[in-house]
Amino acid sequence: MAKRMRLDKLLSNMGFGTRSEIRKVVKQGRVTVDGAVVKDFGLNLDPDSQTVMIDDEKVIYKDTIYVMLNKPQGVISATEDTRDRTVIDLLDPDDQVLQPFPVGRLDKDTEGLLLLTNDGKLAHDLLSPKKHVPKTYEAIVHGDVDASDQEAFAEGVTLDDGYKTMPAKLIIGEKESREDGIYSRITLTIHEGKFHQVKRMFEAVGKKVVYLRRISMGPLALDESLPLGSYRPLTEAELESLQNVHAK
Repeated sequence: MAKRMRLDKLLSNMGFGTRSEIRKVVKQGRVTVDGAVVKDFGLNLDPDSQTVMIDDEKVIYKDTIYVMLNKPQGVISATEDTRDRTVIDLLDPDDQVLQPFPVGRLDKDTEGLLLLTNDGKLAHDLLSPKKHVPKTYEAIVHGDVDASDQEAFAEGVTLDDGYKTMPAKLIIGEKESREDGIYSRITLTIHEGKFHQVKRMFEAVGKKVVYLRRISMGPLALDESLPLGSYRPLTEAELESLQNVHAK
């Protein structure tokens, strides 16, 4: 069955203005449907099959949005907050129209990959504990991360609340000696998303995460050319890869 909607709702949803602003534009004869000027802002139409133009600009209808954000520190993973900036505040007004939300959370002081969408089913499936979608992080850890930590993470560590994590893959990178001790660069892949999980896993082995960045979620990898605080739409290939995850 064709999806039909009012002309003013279509234009409002696509970011062309408020309902009242759009009604004025329609009454001024600046909108055409299938080549004919229309002045009825309440006209019901099929946005998928009919061509709508406003001031000679074609209206491209979409009802879903999929955005890759390189989240900076100091911004919270929420749709609204009374005290702090949210990841939604980083979006242009046009990209806020379809009301995207963050898929999962990154701590306020954590950077990196965050998916924003209004596709509730995709979000649910990516976050479902049953799917065990892997998430990979890069971190700087205060402490000498060694083979014993790799073994502990591979077996699963017990967090401060008694929960034992699923096996995780820990890769140890470069180490740096500073006045207050050794700092280790690591890459960690986990298959669940408990609160502050990466930080708590290192606390469980007596070490402290001082910098954390997510670089992938399932098949979706952070675009390294994307500056902190910037975002872009997912490519068709990226979206398809995510949809294949929840189709399994």
